[in-house]
Amino acid sequence: MHENEENPRVAVLLIGLDRNDPQFDYQMTELANLTEANQMEVVSTLTQKLDRPVAATYFGKGKVEELKEAVAFHEVTMVVANDELSPSQIRNLEAQTGASILDRTALILDIFASRAKTRLAQLQIEMAQLQYQLPRLRTSMNVRLDQQTGGGGGSFTSRGSGETKLETNRRLIEHQISMIKKEITEIEADDQNRRKYRDKQAIKSVALVGYTNAGKSTYMNELVKRYGENQEKTVFQADMLFATLETSVRKLNLPDNQTFLLSDTVGFVSKLPHNLVAAFRATLAEAAQADVLLQVVDYSDPNYKAMMDTTTQTLKEIGITDLPMITVYNKADRMIDIKYPERTDDTLILSALDSSSLDMLVDTLHQKLFADLKEYTLLIPFSDGQIVAALNDDANVTSTEYLEEGTQMNVILTPVEASRLAQYIQE
Repeated sequence: MHENEENPRVAVLLIGLDRNDPQFDYQMTELANLTEANQMEVVSTLTQKLDRPVAATYFGKGKVEELKEAVAFHEVTMVVANDELSPSQIRNLEAQTGASILDRTALILDIFASRAKTRLAQLQIEMAQLQYQLPRLRTSMNVRLDQQTGGGGGSFTSRGSGETKLETNRRLIEHQISMIKKEITEIEADDQNRRKYRDKQAIKSVALVGYTNAGKSTYMNELVKRYGENQEKTVFQADMLFATLETSVRKLNLPDNQTFLLSDTVGFVSKLPHNLVAAFRATLAEAAQADVLLQVVDYSDPNYKAMMDTTTQTLKEIGITDLPMITVYNKADRMIDIKYPERTDDTLILSALDSSSLDMLVDTLHQKLFADLKEYTLLIPFSDGQIVAALNDDANVTSTEYLEEGTQMNVILTPVEASRLAQYIQE
């Protein structure tokens, strides 16, 4: 969305502590991108080198005074911090600067809240927001909870008139969290039943993972257009952070009649709030159950290695550490003197918008998913003609011959399929 009279962008100052983290500059650039994604305009950035945050004010005394002057000079009403701040840090900075303080966690939660479309995503974000709010009932006036749809509705950020009001709000939030958890559990149960059904069908699955805006949804859509069971069923894609929050699953049918499920999961970002990672654990369950992970990397971004580190760290945090992975260095078309498509083992250099790149990706996925395929000779009695029809429709039949005893077929099968058809297999 562009700035206009109806939706003017909020001018903000960015602040951050450099604790000798080699990725600090990248994180500040990312923070600027996040604020842009939340309809804010960065007018200035203020940083300080410190080993650790000052407990009361995040910045040191002199830097807080500098921040106060910058707020007045730029006439901003909001400051965005690169770290998650404590309630007392927020309260003290607001008191000294006269501006509202939004920390990185609240900013990401706010973006997620504006992007969520499905009931599950909305509930997950609402729960993460409420959990963030609990210790901040006295101080935070910044996180918008008016987008929530839970039982209590509205915002709980108002300061109450004394301890009784505070405790009432606390109990109300805790009750709301409990109700949300119950509804999420019910939705999760339905999702688990769907996954169990797919497991029984022995359908292979691939999960797209990686940094937000790396191109995962573009690959999903291009593959659905080619091989999708319903080629119109594409997913939302846009050149923005967190365009996709919901996990979408599509069935793809390859030319040799092999099928697999492709899921597009929520993108990652550095310092993703812990409550949000926990809340989205159910959404990311598709990745945990996959046969192969397809990590998509924005190769054109100079910080792509840091993005890959974030992906690895986030996958580890949700318990995904040992699944086979194919890594796609995407957006090679935006780079100079980079040849594509190129493949070295399970590492590909591609462009999602290039037909040859998609061919190479599908070939790689096929080899990885269906390495256990084997050709079998089946002899099927004429009385079991429905088996012959099903194989012709759903399997890769390489030859058919009609004998006195029945129909002899050479068919490429997975071990599970071979087990089902064991009575017809000729030794």
